[in-house]
Amino acid sequence: QVRERLKQQVVEMKEKFPGFRPGLAILQVGNRDDSNLYINMKLKAAAEIGINANHIKLPNTATEADVLKCIASLNGDPAVHGFIVQLPLDSDKPINTEKITNAIAPEKDVDGLSSINAGKLSRGDLGDCFIPCTPKGCMELIRQTGVQVAGKRAVVVGRSKIVGAPMHDLLLWNHATVTTCHSKTSTLAEEVGKADILVVAAGKAEMVKGEWIKPGAIVIDCGINHVPDSTKASGKRVVGDVAYSTAKEKASYITPVPGGVGPMTVAMLMQSTVESAQRFLQKFQPGKWNIQYNQLTLKVPVPSDIEISQSYMPKPIDQVAKEVGLLPDEVELYGQTKAKVHLSALKRLKNQPDGKYIVVTGITPTPLGEGKSTTTVGLVQALGAHLHQNVFACVRQPSQGPTFGIKGGAAGGGYCQVIPMEEFNLHLTGDIHAITAANNLVAAAVDARMFHELTQTDQALYNRLVPSVNGVRKFSDIQIRRLQKLGINKTDPTALTKEEINLFVRLDIDPGTITWQRVLDTNDRFLRKITIGQSPTEKGFTRTAQFDITVSSEIMAVLALSDGLDDMKNRLGRMVVASSKRGEPITTDDLGVTGALAVLMKDAVKPNLMQTLEGTPVFVHAGPFANIAHGNSSVLADKIALKLVGKEGFVVTEAGFGADIGMEKFFNIKCRYSGLRPHVVVLVATVRALKMHGGGPAVSAGVPLPKEYMEENLQLLAKGCSNLNKQIQNARLFGVPVVVAVNAFKTDTKAELALVVQLAKEAGAFDAVECTHWAEGGKGAVALAQAVQRASQTPSNFRFLYNVELPVIDKIRLIAQQIYGASDIELLPEAQEKIALYTKQGFGNLPICMAKTHLSLSHDPEQKGAPTGFILPIRDVRASVGAGFLYPLVGTMSTMPGLPTRPCFYDIDLDTVSGEVNGLF
Repeated sequence: QVRERLKQQVVEMKEKFPGFRPGLAILQVGNRDDSNLYINMKLKAAAEIGINANHIKLPNTATEADVLKCIASLNGDPAVHGFIVQLPLDSDKPINTEKITNAIAPEKDVDGLSSINAGKLSRGDLGDCFIPCTPKGCMELIRQTGVQVAGKRAVVVGRSKIVGAPMHDLLLWNHATVTTCHSKTSTLAEEVGKADILVVAAGKAEMVKGEWIKPGAIVIDCGINHVPDSTKASGKRVVGDVAYSTAKEKASYITPVPGGVGPMTVAMLMQSTVESAQRFLQKFQPGKWNIQYNQLTLKVPVPSDIEISQSYMPKPIDQVAKEVGLLPDEVELYGQTKAKVHLSALKRLKNQPDGKYIVVTGITPTPLGEGKSTTTVGLVQALGAHLHQNVFACVRQPSQGPTFGIKGGAAGGGYCQVIPMEEFNLHLTGDIHAITAANNLVAAAVDARMFHELTQTDQALYNRLVPSVNGVRKFSDIQIRRLQKLGINKTDPTALTKEEINLFVRLDIDPGTITWQRVLDTNDRFLRKITIGQSPTEKGFTRTAQFDITVSSEIMAVLALSDGLDDMKNRLGRMVVASSKRGEPITTDDLGVTGALAVLMKDAVKPNLMQTLEGTPVFVHAGPFANIAHGNSSVLADKIALKLVGKEGFVVTEAGFGADIGMEKFFNIKCRYSGLRPHVVVLVATVRALKMHGGGPAVSAGVPLPKEYMEENLQLLAKGCSNLNKQIQNARLFGVPVVVAVNAFKTDTKAELALVVQLAKEAGAFDAVECTHWAEGGKGAVALAQAVQRASQTPSNFRFLYNVELPVIDKIRLIAQQIYGASDIELLPEAQEKIALYTKQGFGNLPICMAKTHLSLSHDPEQKGAPTGFILPIRDVRASVGAGFLYPLVGTMSTMPGLPTRPCFYDIDLDTVSGEVNGLF
């Protein structure tokens, strides 16, 4: 009856909350036969009822710490509503059973054995605790008799924590007069004879005799004992604590052994699990986060970004992790305000439906930027803190180059920031430093290999590459891969011929083809061109080289596009650093550094968890350049976030620079590799930038805005909306609805803002909305959030701009003509040679990542608006084979910015008393 009732309750839960199932976990240590039998009974009962039961088995070598770690994980798993630790613990190591049972979260302790649940039962808080399953089953059996417990005299024989003691409390709070007897009770027969209700759990075979029992009594026998019986094949039989054959003649009801209390105990475990799931549903709607949002206290005028950031106390980051459904063992804390999230979370959530995928981009910006990061944060604060949707922001980690240069940080601004901003903008969790180390290891390996090949014989090189250790020579795995690539299918180092040794040891790098440079995460113009190898120890082998900024490293792009540790390792091994003198690509795998790179990057691959001012979650992960790379945060962060927010939730990510660069690469590169499909494009526009595109004077950082930007000028604005129109059309080329966010400044007039909204809608935007989130936080982006919600409900007929199978020239031409507005392209000789080379080397089917100025749709930063009819010059083409794209260079691009005359660091200082960062951005 109990099982049938529970089965119906589970069906009703599933109907009300599709996809929901009560979850039970059974933790076992060791491999005792009796424990295995009991667990199988429980798993079978759970399956029959519809409970999702999971059996976790630890070896008998498990320590107390191992068990506690597993319990902590189950405590934090929202899919587990109840779990039990199967006793006894069969471990070779000493384990404190009480410590283990008390480690279980009381709200999941469906065995009712923790001190908290025992305490609540002893106080009579029956509606707010879990009762041990055997006493609970006993009470259910007593109720089935129809006899009223209230006022009856009850006797409990046994005082164990599992049965006797809780049975006493349970009968007492059901208003029976209860006596507890035990092995030291001198008048046991006399006390038993008084019982209207007798519960025996003494653990002694047939201890209670039939003649002791009061006629008509209810007898519940919880004992399981083995006694010799020569008539049985096993030589023994199971009996209870009550002499059944004589007791049944006097009792009105009696439970048999076996087959009485045992099955009810299992049924009660299932009932407690269902009850726990029901309590969970009362508190937490499945798929809906129970999140604490921060209330903003807005000030006028708006203070500096760092003043705002430091005036709000972030929630502990482990709290944020718990709120969004991450488990404790999926989160690696870096202090109180940031954490890394393990990729195991993605594996656990793989069957969860994805949420809605939103990309924030912008019109062609001024050098000041138009507020994409601020809008991204404002939108998620509006969706989360004001519309109460599950929402994640996924943003790039900023480089320290711009942070200490002229641009400043990238945490957003005003009342729309990722906090703490100083943590966000500086070292964070060290990912960029890991990339610097990995990149420079490759650079060192390139030069060292060339040096050794130039100064040693084949045999000397071979002896060093495959040394004899204790008289044994052995190829490493990476060396086996190189041999296979060369067509040498041998694994014995002594079996190679001289010709094969020559092929194996000599990469024969052509110095003129080296594309791999050293990197540094600081703007340093004097490292743009350097000479290396000037020490006498390098024996005159010098060459011209350069430093790039770290975020331009291909390793950063690899990190951003990888969908797992294995994929990242494979991509790292495919990176091409140069060509041999035979014209063959030389990879990092050929250099033998793939494994070392993976080790340096093993923590960087985990997304970083932070939060916004209003308490919504943020993933900060990867920060590739938006010109020579694709300018988007990581695929992994997006994938984990999409699973965490659930089907009705939102993930908002930002694409670097304008829609012609970051958005185009988001679609054609990132979405191509990730397999994710976007639902909405949010296109950020400002009156300031549109006036510039209409012919307004130049805008420069650090210089006051000309008066044309401070006064109403509808004619100039309308003319500049040609750029807005073109970027809307660019987004619609990919079949995705566009919502325009007009980021309002205090100098904008109502007529100017209304004109932009009107012209955006006429250009084909799904909607256009004025936003004031910089000054008002999420409240100022509520209308934008509502527009995004509506747009996400419309069909998204996403498509790529080109097929990667097309020739490289055709792919470049398609982007130039359809996205930029060019009439054609012009390939300079070096570009033609590179396209021919990469096609020959097998890289012609890679996507295209155009490296051009972000200040114009064309190659000329001075051409504003929406120019047409120009010829786009391609001066060179380079390959990021590991990341997975070719990048044509349009015009002049620098990968090592210089410091301005007055860099940001003039204003930065540390308060050595409080430890606070002052004056940052």
